[in-house]
Amino acid sequence: MEKKIRDFSGKWTMKSSVNFEELLKALGVNVFLRKIAVAAASSPAVEITQQDESLSIKTSTSVRTTHVSFTVGQSFSETTVDGRPCTSVPTWETDTKISCEQTVQKGEGPKTSWTRELTNDGELILTMTAGDVVCTRVYGRE
Repeated sequence: MEKKIRDFSGKWTMKSSVNFEELLKALGVNVFLRKIAVAAASSPAVEITQQDESLSIKTSTSVRTTHVSFTVGQSFSETTVDGRPCTSVPTWETDTKISCEQTVQKGEGPKTSWTRELTNDGELILTMTAGDVVCTRVYGRE
């Protein structure tokens, strides 16, 4: 029997964030840029469109807008939170959770990954890791 994957589509507003500055610190982002990033990323607007297993995620802050499109199960190019180009491979961990390992194309730094999970109460949980530092951001659908 085919599993029914959940639809991540919608506009999302961040409700909480834990360890974002610590994540940037683990990635070696200098203190000046960290302060700007933390302030800018305190209220990102996230818009997700999904067609079957293909997702498009647009994240807008006062400083920059990032846009990433991918199909679960296929590798794609993106940049890490600190701007390093990487190859990412998203997979379905469950029918409500996508996990993604990132492989930096050049340069050094901690291993990075992210997951996006829809909860039963309609929240979207983004978890980002850099080495052993974990940042958790919770979003609510607009």
